[in-house]
Amino acid sequence: MNDWFAYNDGRSAGEVTKEGGVILRDDEHRLGARITLKRDINYISISCHIYKRMDHSRFFRMISDADREYKSMKTALGNMMIMIDAAAGDEIKVWEAISEFVRQFP
Repeated sequence: MNDWFAYNDGRSAGEVTKEGGVILRDDEHRLGARITLKRDINYISISCHIYKRMDHSRFFRMISDADREYKSMKTALGNMMIMIDAAAGDEIKVWEAISEFVRQFP
């Protein structure tokens, strides 16, 4: 089963953000996470969000680097969401999983 789907039915791709960047990819996980790849004037960014828990962004100069990392981060974020779901309210396990993700993708 694919736990990821295009955010807003894919309509956000190509949108210009308030900051002037362009959304290249925008995916949402069924358990409440989102990952976005955006091109700005001077950099490319990847933003990861776990609703009401975490916001984490990384910045790149090359689209090839950002694209590679987007795929890797999306996989890890999906695995983390499954771990958080399985933790069933154990906040220590939740924050340990989030801390490990941020450490893995500084």
